[in-house]
Amino acid sequence: MGADAQKRIVICDVRGAGADAAAVDALARAQLAAKRRGCRVRLRHASAELLELIAFMGLEEVLPVER
Repeated sequence: MGADAQKRIVICDVRGAGADAAAVDALARAQLAAKRRGCRVRLRHASAELLELIAFMGLEEVLPVER
């Protein structure tokens, strides 16, 4: 089992979160904090607008969506 498979996943329900740079910044900071603790954040219920902004900012690999 690789190191990624052993990481814990934290689900972040972003339903109702604004689709703005402040929200993406907060999510990226949460992902960084989680990574430092051996976890990964996955987004749940992200709006199309928020996902578009995340992609526009080049952060879709940093802020993955729960499947």
